[in-house]
Amino acid sequence: MDRVAAQFPEAVAERYVDRAGGAWAVIHAEWLPKVATFLKMDPELDFKMFGSADAVDRLHLAENDPRFEIVYFLYSLSRKEHVRLKVRVTETRPEVPSLAAVYRGANWWERLAFDFYGIRFVDHPDLRRILLYDEFQGHPLRKDYALRDRQPLIPERPIKDIFRGPGTSGVA
Repeated sequence: MDRVAAQFPEAVAERYVDRAGGAWAVIHAEWLPKVATFLKMDPELDFKMFGSADAVDRLHLAENDPRFEIVYFLYSLSRKEHVRLKVRVTETRPEVPSLAAVYRGANWWERLAFDFYGIRFVDHPDLRRILLYDEFQGHPLRKDYALRDRQPLIPERPIKDIFRGPGTSGVA
């Protein structure tokens, strides 16, 4: 993180170490693609492996402004080190630049955060729901999502052909 802070001093909003000893950096959203590219391409850092990404809804926390955090976990195989990045986004404008152009593995994770939290990833190549159906209303992992709400009924979609495989033909 010292190298990132030296290379991009205005990109890092905050740095801290969590109670498990992991180093974190909170990055300003507009700097995220540059910081991620630097972490990946710098031969001394070599963070070429995209581990995962997720979102956090901070609605019920004491310090909840901005409301959402997107967390990224990168790994360097040569250094055997993790780097943890956070980007904070507001409820009124929940969007962050996509890392899918830097890390192909980010594609699925960003779609998941979009589907369940409603966070938009700018310049994502295929930003659409990944697990929920298109007509689903709302984002179920947001803290203000009503658990007892009913989703609208939608007509069943036709299926052309179902391959059943051996032993499932229904013939005894």
